[in-house]
Amino acid sequence: MLSGLRWLALEVKYLDRAREFYETYLDLSVREANEQEVVFDAGGHALVLRRPHGVPRGGIHTHYAFSTSKAQYSDWRDRLSPEFDLVEHDFGSARSLYFYDPDGNCVEIGGTDVEGDGITGIFEIVLEVEALEQAERFYTDLGFETYNRGVDRKRVRMSGPFDLELWEPHLGIADARGGVHVDIGFTVDDPSAIKRTVEDWSCAIESSASGVRIRDPDGHYLTFVSTDSA
Repeated sequence: MLSGLRWLALEVKYLDRAREFYETYLDLSVREANEQEVVFDAGGHALVLRRPHGVPRGGIHTHYAFSTSKAQYSDWRDRLSPEFDLVEHDFGSARSLYFYDPDGNCVEIGGTDVEGDGITGIFEIVLEVEALEQAERFYTDLGFETYNRGVDRKRVRMSGPFDLELWEPHLGIADARGGVHVDIGFTVDDPSAIKRTVEDWSCAIESSASGVRIRDPDGHYLTFVSTDSA
């Protein structure tokens, strides 16, 4: 049903400061920019930085993860450690670095089984939800599949075009929090099928020539764009 991640949008207070952070420390290149937002190329995915000027606003205090090759993971640690108070976590088969951008988003860089230089994509996004069971059912209907549950029963991890974590309010690794009113874009084969699948669950639905935008029960905005127009 879902064929890929199109974008992740974050809300920032000062656009110039946020842009400098992602250009300087993560070497992301700008696709386009104006007075209200900057769009970066993050390994084929779009990372959007957006001032709070309309709806959807973009997520605040969002924890999300960039992928890099395992061969380059140590290079990122050596490069970032003089500038940031890094938290490093070993998952056994992979390691990750955690640090914060100027707007309080917890940025993770994970060494994964990918090839390529630099940042190769976004592989995880964490959303804060009020009722975990309800949110899990909603995203299961969209095509995500749960494969891990937190021992405290406050979070689930789901697989799909990227790893989606749903957290009831709590602090995770490096005191990360799930994002609030996050704006995520997907590519799909049939946006109208998405609309039919979750319209009874959704708080709002808008249709356009290129796709469908849905607001989930926790106020996150999900936009589904046809693969033909992506």
